[in-house]
Amino acid sequence: QVQLVESGGGLVQAGGSLRLSCAASGSRFSINAMGWYRQAPGKQRELVAAITRDKNTNYVDSVKGRFTISRDNAKNTVYLQMNSLNPEDTAVYYCNVRGTSFSPFGGREYDSWGQGTQVTVSS
Repeated sequence: QVQLVESGGGLVQAGGSLRLSCAASGSRFSINAMGWYRQAPGKQRELVAAITRDKNTNYVDSVKGRFTISRDNAKNTVYLQMNSLNPEDTAVYYCNVRGTSFSPFGGREYDSWGQGTQVTVSS
């Protein structure tokens, strides 16, 4: 099992910034893709940003130029720097990590989710 712990959400005024962190822990695992999703009330969960093991990134159009995803492979941690926040960014943000966990019986793919962190942007 790979567990994820998120931090960094909160309340901020429009135009402000927040930085989310998500740390993965467990035994004998490797990480491939890491990403951040968000879900606003009454809306479907959407992919905000993703980063591969080689640090290639992609973003949903609405956050391009404002959000930056990064990862520290040594710390098994992914970050989301959010700048120029606006009320439309208000949502619960979820970290997602995918990779392979290892046991004496071999490797197995996993897909883990964080508990979610609330981001609220006031106008």
